[in-house]
Amino acid sequence: MSEHIVKTQQCFLANESQQVALAETVAKTLHSSFVMLLKGNLGVGKTTFARGFIQASGFDGVVKSPTYTLVEPYPISHDRMCYHFDLYRLADPEELEFTGARDYFNETDVCLVEWPEKAEGYLPLADWICEFSHLKEGRNLLISAQTDKGKKLMLQVFSNF
Repeated sequence: MSEHIVKTQQCFLANESQQVALAETVAKTLHSSFVMLLKGNLGVGKTTFARGFIQASGFDGVVKSPTYTLVEPYPISHDRMCYHFDLYRLADPEELEFTGARDYFNETDVCLVEWPEKAEGYLPLADWICEFSHLKEGRNLLISAQTDKGKKLMLQVFSNF
């Protein structure tokens, strides 16, 4: 059993292109199930990051924001899905349970969750928590890897980025 030590990585993203480039690097490096929580204020780039990740993972189509549907499924390979959650409009964390979302967090698929604090107590342990914040110029991203899988991905991504 491994220790529960969180490893963090901070990076400056000067513009939307750098945000998408990082998302693409993560997507091309990740080949397993993964849970990524995307935190930050409105307009900080959570959906931009998710869209870049989903498209770089193999989805060839329009990536919509799931603000009104709570979750949008995207096939990213012949045997894997990416579920993009936007929980901003979630009134009660139990609503997530009623959507059958628990089934999406499995050993095969990737789950990207925006506004995870709205479902606290109903989400599994995340592999990565990504906290985006505005800077005068660009964005700051603090990534916390909470699992061995998350730490391994962090090492792979940031040795290449």
